[in-house]
Amino acid sequence: MQTAVVPDLAHTHARPVHWLATATAMAAVVAAAGLLQPKAQAASQAGPPDTGTVTAPAPAPDPTGVQLPLQCGGAKSVVTKKVSGDLDGDGSQETVAAARCDAGSGTPPSGVYVLTQGRGEPPRVVATLVEPAQTLSVKDLALRDGVITATLLGYSSPEVPSCCPDQQETVKWQWRGGKFVRTAQPEARGM
Repeated sequence: MQTAVVPDLAHTHARPVHWLATATAMAAVVAAAGLLQPKAQAASQAGPPDTGTVTAPAPAPDPTGVQLPLQCGGAKSVVTKKVSGDLDGDGSQETVAAARCDAGSGTPPSGVYVLTQGRGEPPRVVATLVEPAQTLSVKDLALRDGVITATLLGYSSPEVPSCCPDQQETVKWQWRGGKFVRTAQPEARGM
């Protein structure tokens, strides 16, 4: 039989008293680390001290200075209706604007656009809800609880004069899944 070159290490066998001593030492280290943590204010990013005031959200974008995607052939575009509110729940105000070309006669088709604006940035169109190519005009536009409601006027046939739309439809849009979803609308009805 060969004898060990290393002395007997009988004292290295773990006994309950060793486990208890190790657990006590670890608990002391964890408690000391908790007491020596920096204060929350000192650990935050540098910035002005919190005065308890809440900053107001940025104002809703103003559509009058925005280049809307209308093809007016030299005529000006005019915003006929606008409503503002938080459409996507991010705390920022968006504006929904109905606009048309300022044609002077008839009922030119409208477009309905959603505008947003970041801090220090100009307003921009982020969604088109009604294309002017649909040849609809907007009678009413409302916003309540993140739901956009519009009454749209249209034509039953190309023979109907542009001054006198003969169809009316109420539609709704709501922000869902990263886009505006048009909800089921009642059937178009004559006026």
